[in-house]
Amino acid sequence: MNTDLSMQVMAMNSSKLQNSMQIAVFKKAHEMQTDLLETLMQTALSAPPPGQGVKVDKLA
Repeated sequence: MNTDLSMQVMAMNSSKLQNSMQIAVFKKAHEMQTDLLETLMQTALSAPPPGQGVKVDKLA
């Protein structure tokens, strides 16, 4: 009986640790994607270099 209980406790602790690690990895991946998106948006929203965008190329 004690062996079964200890095995259950060990299995619960193992699954708890695994879930915690999955959440940590998911949060880190989300944080990295957010940082990348912010970097890309800063580049996209910045003003063009001087001289670029002065004329409209209708042949393009």
